[in-house]
Amino acid sequence: MNVLAVGHEVVAAAPPWGWHVPWWPVFPVFWVLVWAGVATLVVRARRRGLGPWRRPEVQTPQEGTTAAAERILAERYARGELGAEEYFERMSVLRSGAL
Repeated sequence: MNVLAVGHEVVAAAPPWGWHVPWWPVFPVFWVLVWAGVATLVVRARRRGLGPWRRPEVQTPQEGTTAAAERILAERYARGELGAEEYFERMSVLRSGAL
């Protein structure tokens, strides 16, 4: 260790491996990059619906087969694929349960 005499005081000189090393700015840059990476991963996980931010899945009630068939008939009637007589005939068959 180098010792310097300054006036009436004896001061220890800083060792060569102290704060005067030219690559010390690497550490703050490293930590900024680490935290930026963590933030990026959190944002990507949220966008994909992973982790504790998972959106609850909405469960819709299952519609019965008759209701689904009636809906399909109504869509076909609205598009003009079925005439009024055929539509009402098929609906009456569906509602009577005689397939």
